[in-house]
Amino acid sequence: MSELIASTIHRVSHALKRRRLHVLRVVDLTPRMRRITLGGPELAGFVSLGTDDHVKLFFPQNAAEQAALETLVLGAGKDNGPMPAMRDYTPRRYDLDTLELDIDFVLHGDGPAATWAAQAKPGQCLHIGGPRGSMVVPDIFDSYVLIGDETALPAIARRLEGLAANRCALVVVEVENAAEQQALKSSAQVNVIWVLREAGKDNLLTTVKQLQMPKGNLYAWIATESKASRQIRRVLLDEHGLDEQRVKAVGYWRLGDSDEA
Repeated sequence: MSELIASTIHRVSHALKRRRLHVLRVVDLTPRMRRITLGGPELAGFVSLGTDDHVKLFFPQNAAEQAALETLVLGAGKDNGPMPAMRDYTPRRYDLDTLELDIDFVLHGDGPAATWAAQAKPGQCLHIGGPRGSMVVPDIFDSYVLIGDETALPAIARRLEGLAANRCALVVVEVENAAEQQALKSSAQVNVIWVLREAGKDNLLTTVKQLQMPKGNLYAWIATESKASRQIRRVLLDEHGLDEQRVKAVGYWRLGDSDEA
């Protein structure tokens, strides 16, 4: 039975735990993308099996919210007092031998997460929760289509790093300008299309409409602004004829929100 589960898309639940971690390193990957490495003994036992998992990050704004956070028991369903702002982020990398966790932040200027990341320094504390569970997509497909914007890059990079050498991946990522392009490592054959908002010629949706889909058994994953994700999903189903069961589309943020999740 376990071999059957391992060869199919499946969900795994995890024990829900709040962890108090410390900033170990801060590295700017691009002008608008900052990687913050967190660590500490409470990272022991952390697990993230899905490449698009998310952890919840907590950003207290005052003493009352900080006090509530210190006693918060996730999933307990009780009143913990004034709750701090929370945002969901993808675990980019974690290493239980060194007790390190990488989180990549888009420095877009607004909201509690981007504001905190812009000033983060080694030694500062950050509380995280989860992940609550993982949607595991085993590397069982011939080809992958991965579509998103800056917020999707951590999940896309994790997926590419886990692909076998005999796989193909078509990656379409919308970023602000050429300075935001990142090197994406993979053993697979990868074709990356960067859509630059600064250029103003095409956007993510029009680019997807013009794509030529890879051959073979195909899995597609989309993560960007909520409405755009739904539109792109329809294009993949209606215009490119993809199998609905093998297309996952999620909204990572909503237009008008002050913070990208």
